[in-house]
Amino acid sequence: MDPHANEIAPYDDKVVKQFVVATLVWGFVGLLLGVIIAFQLASWKLNFGLPWISFGRLRPLHTNAAIFAFAGNAVFAAVYYSTQRLCKTRMFNDGLSKIHFWGWQLIIVLAAVTLLFGITTGKEYAELEWPVDILIAVVWVIFAVNFFGTLWRRREKHLYVALWFYIATIVTVAVLHIVNSVELPVSFLKSYPAYAGVQDALVQWWYGHNAVAFFLTTPFLGLMYYFVPKAVGRPIYSYRLSIVHFWALVFIYIWAGPHHLLYTALPDWAQTLGMVFSLMLWAPSWGGTVNGLLTMRGSWDKVRTEPVLKFLAAGVTFYGMSTFEGPLLSIKSVNLLAHYTDWIVAHVHGGTLGWNAFLTFGMLFYLVPKLWKTELYSKKLADYQFWLGFLGIMIYILSMWTAGVTQGLMLQAIDGSGRLMYPDFVATVIRIVPLYWVRAVGGTLFLLSFVLMLYNMWMTVKLAPKEVVEERPILKHVEHFDDGIKQNRHRKLEGLPVVMTVLAVGAILVGTIIEILPTITMHEYVTVTNKPVPYTALEVAGRDIYLREGCYNCHSQMIRPTVPESLRYGKPSQGDEFIYDHPFQWGSKRTGPDLARLGGKYPDMWHFRHMDDPRVMTPGSIMPAYTWMLRDKTEFMPLRKKLAVLKTAGVPYTADQIQNAEQDARAQAKKIADGLVAQGGPRNMEDREIVAMIAYLQKLGKAAPVAAPAPAVPAAAPTAPAAAAVPAAPQGGLP
Repeated sequence: MDPHANEIAPYDDKVVKQFVVATLVWGFVGLLLGVIIAFQLASWKLNFGLPWISFGRLRPLHTNAAIFAFAGNAVFAAVYYSTQRLCKTRMFNDGLSKIHFWGWQLIIVLAAVTLLFGITTGKEYAELEWPVDILIAVVWVIFAVNFFGTLWRRREKHLYVALWFYIATIVTVAVLHIVNSVELPVSFLKSYPAYAGVQDALVQWWYGHNAVAFFLTTPFLGLMYYFVPKAVGRPIYSYRLSIVHFWALVFIYIWAGPHHLLYTALPDWAQTLGMVFSLMLWAPSWGGTVNGLLTMRGSWDKVRTEPVLKFLAAGVTFYGMSTFEGPLLSIKSVNLLAHYTDWIVAHVHGGTLGWNAFLTFGMLFYLVPKLWKTELYSKKLADYQFWLGFLGIMIYILSMWTAGVTQGLMLQAIDGSGRLMYPDFVATVIRIVPLYWVRAVGGTLFLLSFVLMLYNMWMTVKLAPKEVVEERPILKHVEHFDDGIKQNRHRKLEGLPVVMTVLAVGAILVGTIIEILPTITMHEYVTVTNKPVPYTALEVAGRDIYLREGCYNCHSQMIRPTVPESLRYGKPSQGDEFIYDHPFQWGSKRTGPDLARLGGKYPDMWHFRHMDDPRVMTPGSIMPAYTWMLRDKTEFMPLRKKLAVLKTAGVPYTADQIQNAEQDARAQAKKIADGLVAQGGPRNMEDREIVAMIAYLQKLGKAAPVAAPAPAVPAAAPTAPAAAAVPAAPQGGLP
């Protein structure tokens, strides 16, 4: 067989087409989910009292669909298309390409099913359980082998800048996923993270921040460096700037994760380190923005008429805006105002919709006509899509900026006598609900703009010729950089992909080791002065229900060391309070108040009625009702195994506690249920999930197991409780 026969084989564009179609399908799903949860925040009634479509379960499904389904498939389409052309060879193995595509779609479907059923680890952006995590690792390795195999047999000596960013993406995402997914399985669909408390928080946000960096930034920069020069028909503006942009970004980005944990129980040195490196990101990020925009110099007239350039130019501009705002939000004084508010939501969506989505749209308008060998169906329709989408983005981020700053200022406001001006948290939520409606309108406009693109793409493909001649590798060398810059040290490095990969891994491991290593040994990282009592078996069951319903999406368990928060919630949180928390629950958004000191604040009956109908206990609340907890039964049987696994993770349960986990849980549940009856509640609730949830909520912030509080509520029917039966929550009970 001729060893060079494959060199003249056509490119494998079938897999590119598959990823393009998947991008369009999952993009619609992700955006639709976003619009649904936006309206659910504006009106709690749109949860419809159903567990499978409640906000707490749909929100992680929306984020996973947007990031890993929509953006992920877009990245793979770009990588498979551009890598073959930059290397002038077909992908390494067609079978691996197929396995990668169908394996990734299987992961997305499994994620959708499990998250809807409340099967989650409770860790933001990493909610998928251990079997799916293993599948992700396997599929990612298959992708890596296919990519690096293509580099190995490339016919172009030098690696173009887009390939540098692809290399950094593949190796870093693998490191992030593996380290953050160290879990101890309890069953096929349940596990606990090996890390706890401060450890888990730092590892999670090292992962969470760099998932944004190396899944939503570096591969899209590779996309930018390939498709922008292709669209304008000229080399990238500056070769030197691309070198500085790549290496500075890869080295600095990995350090910035702790800026998500400012004013928390994370040690100050780690917080400051994260803030400093976040500020340093301004330089390389804006260097990349300048490089992308100046590549379009001389083509601005075409931007008005060509959909590809219009979306690419807007996407790069939004990248510059987002990478200015990100470091700004990492400054401690700014973060104090913005964190836990909708300002962060505005920042995130400015990046995902403006940078990731618009850049993807530009890529699709470039790819689809080329892949199907036809002309775009309607440039006018693409123009309508652009302006409708742009309007949707601006309405979205402006409303959330306003909501975030408004609520942040209200929560920090103190009058002349040193008292909170807005002691009720729910009052700050009620004030911004109109802006939630505005946000929902903005999201709907963006979704409608996407529907226009779906129609445009469908008609483009429909009008394409039935038989398509496949493109073959062009053997002629093509220079992507300025011809005047040929031979330098970095140019030689570009011919050594193994060395570049090793250097990229080294760049991301330096910051990783320095920040993460201290968490390996607990006593060196957290000063434990007052060890908390581990959760009882029933409290563990209640905590798992709390995770299942996604309560961490709206509530934090971290009181920051500020006067307003101390007045509202109590003593600031300390690191040693969380040493048995697998996973940590510090939260990233407060649509409801902090729960760190909730235990013992209200009687059990208050929580019972609050979960049944939040507005009875907290007028104006936008929290959905969790009526299914009053009818669904607690799973007592797995508790022995759960405690045994938690003991392996470091929680000091005794052999008797593990052996008697089910009996102890039932005894505590009976005690709480009897207390509910004494306070006017229904009988026979000891095996219901609501009792386990109450046990967990009453434990928060307490050093010892919680006994059922003394009867303090007059008798009342649980289906129609009197609002006066239990005092409404002062200083912002649970909205």
